[in-house]
Parts: sequence; structure tokens; C-alpha cells
Amino acid sequence: SSHEHKLNFKKSKEVCLNYIQDAMLQKQWKRAAEFLTFYIESLEKDFSTAYMGPSEMIWRIGTEILCHHSHSSMKQFNSFIEQMKTLGVKRYLKVCLEHTFHLLCNGLIDEAYQNLSLAESWRFGEQTAIQDKEMKLIQAYRGLLDYYSWSKQKDILLEHGQNGFEDLSVEQEMHSCFRKAAVNLKEIIKIPGVWDLFVKCYVDLLEFYGDHNEACQVLNEYAYNSKFPANPNAHVYLYQFLKRHGESKKSLISALKILHDIVPSHELMIDFNTMLQKSKKRKKRQLGLEVIFAALDYAGWKENVKAWSCLARQVKQIVISEKHLDWIKQEWNSRKDWWPAFHFSRYLAKRNWQENESLSYEKALVAGILLGKDCKYFKYVSHQGCKAQVKRFRILKKFVNKHNPVYLRISG
Repeated sequence: SSHEHKLNFKKSKEVCLNYIQDAMLQKQWKRAAEFLTFYIESLEKDFSTAYMGPSEMIWRIGTEILCHHSHSSMKQFNSFIEQMKTLGVKRYLKVCLEHTFHLLCNGLIDEAYQNLSLAESWRFGEQTAIQDKEMKLIQAYRGLLDYYSWSKQKDILLEHGQNGFEDLSVEQEMHSCFRKAAVNLKEIIKIPGVWDLFVKCYVDLLEFYGDHNEACQVLNEYAYNSKFPANPNAHVYLYQFLKRHGESKKSLISALKILHDIVPSHELMIDFNTMLQKSKKRKKRQLGLEVIFAALDYAGWKENVKAWSCLARQVKQIVISEKHLDWIKQEWNSRKDWWPAFHFSRYLAKRNWQENESLSYEKALVAGILLGKDCKYFKYVSHQGCKAQVKRFRILKKFVNKHNPVYLRISG
């Protein structure tokens, strides 16, 4: 019957798709291509109205296979993509973008730019308005390639300039690329989203032409506009810009404070801690201790000598002055159940001593203060250091023994 035929046809398509998926997962691209051919042939016999789904699958699967197939060529890929552009008007611009990325990955910059230019001129009734976001992306990536051309022309000009040579045609071409890039990049970064690369390129353009106020405004908007998603990089870019232009420590601290709240394990927390430790304000120095403790909660920081050095220096200052021991106690209370095994085991003491003497020294100082002179880590490292007749380890051992009562106060 007709109904039975449709059911069998549907099942056979699903089985074919499963075979394709299995072949792709096993990176059997030739086998996947054969099954895809069968799948496409079967669709030609399918007179159902649900056509958009399969064409999407053909595009996605076919692109993946052609990108990995050992016998595929750029000519075949371009031919396939051109067919996909005509299959679904609703996906035309998305297919153009993917085509552009593939061309760029193969170093075909001019072809990618031409592809974007053609896509930008595309019009298809109401679909043009519906795909407004995709069109903005097309324009943005064209702006990115204009920036690339600008950067190349700039390098040529600077190189020639050093030799006392000026080429007006190069300079004119560079300014032309700047104008085209700036217009498109400026538009895309107004839309709430994550536009890291586009923002960096636009700021680079503005900085080169001395428009620092506009660049600062762009970065502030990107970092602080509540309509944009929380993005650590936005605060990194702002901090780096402020630092390049010698802005006040207050501005730098403000930028890094938000970065700390979003990503307490970020590598810039060393800079943040250093600035806070130098501050005359008590609250900022306390925040500095909090920042470095928080960073060392993460496994990626376990062997970071700078981080342990920052913590050891601040803890030592507090112990000597006997002021603000409550700061250490406050941070240690939430960590005393798991930091000893995480950072201060005998196994780690042995490994750290063998691999990095400086790291073991800084950690031993912190361990001795937080866990006392009987701490396994401190005992092993100080013993090895004294045995090796390294002077600073003898001094370390005396310091921890002298201030052992501090441990009792911290441990409560």
C-alpha cells in the first residue's frame, strides 16, 4: 500500500543516515561519501513536503566529508557549495559564510573577499530582511579582510618609510582599506554579542590614527554594556589598552576587579595582586590576599612560582607585623579542609623539590605558616634544603619555628 511504502522509505532513509554518521565518526570518509550519494538519490524519489530538513543535512554532511576526503579538491568543494546555495534560499548567506571560511583556511584571501562581496549584493524579496543578522556578519567579515589588507599596506609603508621612501599609492590604498574596514567593523560591534576579533581590529585601526578617545569608548562599551554577555576578554582588552596609554592605577584596578569576579583564575591576577599589595589602602591589600588565594584554588596554578611568591611575600609581611592575621584566617578557614591534600602533601613536596627548588621554597614558607612546623610539606622541603646546605632554607626553617604560635592563632 502507499502508506506502507512511505513507512519503508522513511526507515531506509533513517538507516542510511545512521550509516553515514557511523562512517563519519570512524573517519571513513570514502564510505560516508558513498552512503551520502545513496541518500541523495533516495531523496529524488521522495515526494513528501518535508524537504528543507534533508537539504540542510546534505549541506552539513557533504561539507564535512569534502573537507576531510583524501581525493577531494577545492574545485569540487566550490562546485558543491554553489549547488548548496541554490538549494535553500533561507540558508544562502550561511552557506556563503561557510564557503568563505573554507577559502580562508586554504589561504585563498582574494577569493574569500570576492565571495563576501557577491553575498553582500544578494537580494531575495522578504528573505533579505529576515536574514539581516547574517548580512551583518557578511559585512563584518568583509571588514575583517579589509583590515587584513590595511595591515599589509601599513607594514609596507612603515618598512619603506624607514628607508626614506614614500609611496603615495600604497598610502592611498591603506586609507581606502581603513575606511571600508572601519565602517563594517563599527556596525557589527554595536550588536550585543561576543565580537573579540572585530573589536581588537577596530581598536587597532583607531589607535593607529590617534583616535584614542573613540577606542577607549568602544572598549568601555564592550566591557560594561549590560546588553552584552559577560566576557572576560572585554575586560582584558580594556585593561591592556589602559596600560598601554599610561592610565591611572585606579582605572587598571577597576578593570581587573571585574575580570577577577568573572575569572578568578585568569593569568592577569598576578598583575592585579601586585598592584593591590602596593596600595596604601587596607581594603585593597586585603583584596590582594583574597585574589591570590582564589587563583591558587585552581589546578592550573599549582606550580606557578610567581603566584606562590606573591602569596608567600604577603603572608610573611602580615606575620612579621602581626597585623591583619584575621585576613589570613578568613581565607584559610574555607580551605583548610582541602588545601593540605591539594597543595601540601609529602608526594608534592618530593616532586616540587626535584623539579623546581624556587617553587618548593615559596610553598614551604606558606605551608609552614598555615599548617605549622609539623606540616609534611614544610618538614620535607626544609630538611632537604638544609641537607643541601642552601642558606635560605635554614633561614626559612628558623622563621617558621619562630612564628609557629601564629599557626595556632590562624587555625583557631
